[in-house]
Amino acid sequence: MPHISKELLINEEIRDREIRVIGDDGSQLGIMPTREALKIAEENNFDLVKIAPQATPPVCRIMDYGKYRFELAKKEKEARKNQKIVEVKEIRMSLNIDTHDLQTKIGHALNFLSNGDKVKVTVRFRGREMAHTELGGHLLTRFADACVEAASLEKQPKLEGRSMSLFLAPKPVNNKA
Repeated sequence: MPHISKELLINEEIRDREIRVIGDDGSQLGIMPTREALKIAEENNFDLVKIAPQATPPVCRIMDYGKYRFELAKKEKEARKNQKIVEVKEIRMSLNIDTHDLQTKIGHALNFLSNGDKVKVTVRFRGREMAHTELGGHLLTRFADACVEAASLEKQPKLEGRSMSLFLAPKPVNNKA
């Protein structure tokens, strides 16, 4: 909501002739000339802030604007702190990957998924391997089947240039006991 605080007009910036005024305690003070409302705000050591410019007449509130901006910044900071940034981790394989190497890659993918990250699994085709793209599809399907406990398939295997990839998203955790 910081973009709203930049758009709000305060004190002398308000150019309307008549405005509807709300007091600092939330009470309706009625419709009055802007100069009169400014005078009331200054007497109480507050600011006159235009909160609804689209209304007829525009609605202004008497409040401590500095405190209001501080509260907005605090709420925004709290919201940023609580949000989880989902990263996309990539796991690359070749078409002729060995069984144990595949298990290691699956282990890495499960670790990423348990941390709440999405996983992009890619098989790169080199040279004549491009003639056997269906083998890459089978390999990716095996990989997805091995991760079925912790992940859901977000995007099916898709060939893009010389690589085929699929996306796995972590399954939501059920806290039912």
